[in-house]
Amino acid sequence: MSATLSTSEIARLQTALRRLLGAKDLTVNPAPRSGMSVELAVNGEVIGTIHRDDEDGDVSYAVNMVVLEEDLPPAK
Repeated sequence: MSATLSTSEIARLQTALRRLLGAKDLTVNPAPRSGMSVELAVNGEVIGTIHRDDEDGDVSYAVNMVVLEEDLPPAK
């Protein structure tokens, strides 16, 4: 079951993901509209979403990141 992320959770996730991924330009942005997921962005470009799961009293966060083929370097 997905739940809305609080402002505090967003800030904590941003800190943890920046440290984990070594990406100081990574931001976790509040959901653009009610009922939507928060957005994961790098240099202002949204690259994915983060979903909160609090089923059975255990809280976890799932990151869904999208990489478009057109953004990949040419194949060798």
